[in-house]
Amino acid sequence: MKYDFHSKSWTEIAQFSALRRSVIFLPVGATEAHGPHLPLATDSIISVEAARRACELLEVDGIDALVLPVMSYTVAEFAVDFPGTISVSIEAATKLIEDILLSLLRQRLTRICVVNSHFEPAHVGCIKTAIERVESSASVRVCFPDIRRRRWAERLTEEFRSGACHAGRYEGSLVLAATPHLVKEDIMRTLPANDVSLSVAISQGKTSFKQAGGNDAYFGRPAEATRQEGEVTYEVLASMLVESLREVYPELWRK
Repeated sequence: MKYDFHSKSWTEIAQFSALRRSVIFLPVGATEAHGPHLPLATDSIISVEAARRACELLEVDGIDALVLPVMSYTVAEFAVDFPGTISVSIEAATKLIEDILLSLLRQRLTRICVVNSHFEPAHVGCIKTAIERVESSASVRVCFPDIRRRRWAERLTEEFRSGACHAGRYEGSLVLAATPHLVKEDIMRTLPANDVSLSVAISQGKTSFKQAGGNDAYFGRPAEATRQEGEVTYEVLASMLVESLREVYPELWRK
C-alpha cells in the first residue's frame, strides 16, 4: 500500500505533486488468456510489481514514487478466441492512455513512467501514439522503456528473447514471485513445452494465438517456471525502469 496512488487521500496527492523529486508510474497490462495456469491479470500483475520494486530503488536515492491503478483494458485481439479476454479498440485504448497522462500533467505530476508487460503490437502502438500526442501538445517528456527493444531485452531471460514467452517460464516465474496464490501450479507443472516464437509468428502475419500455434493460449515452457527466476527478473525490470528514468529525467538525481 505504501506506493499505491489510489490508497492516498487527495491532500496527500497534493503534497506529493509539490515535491521536487517525485515520479508517477502508470502500469499497463491486459485482461487476457494466459494458458490454463495463469490468471487473466498476468500482464497487469507483472507491470504493477515491477513498478513497486522500482519505487523501492528510487526511495534509496531519495526520490518519492507512486504507482497508479493499473490500466487493464486494452487491445488484446490475439487472445479473443479464449473466454475471459477483453479487447477494446485501438482508438479507445490510445485515448484512455492519452487522457490519463494529460490528467496527471494538469495536477503538476510531470515525471511519468509507463510500465508495460503486454506486448501485442497494436497495444504497444497505442502507448507510443498516446505518448507522442502528449509530448507534442504539452511539451513534456514521458518515460517509456519498451523492453522488446534489444537494449533492454538482452538483459532479460533466454525465453523472453526467444519470443516464446507468453504464459511460459518467463511470465510464470514472475507471477509466482508476485502472487503465487494465483498460479495453478498443479496444472502448470504438467504443461508440455510450446517453443513456437510468438514474435516470429507475428512477423509472419499471424493475428491470433491459435493461428500462431498456441491452442491453449501459452508459448514457452511454463513447467520450468520458478519463483527464484521471477525474483531475479523483477530485479532486472526494476533496475531498467530506474535507468530509463535517469535518462529521461536526470534532474531527479541532482541534489
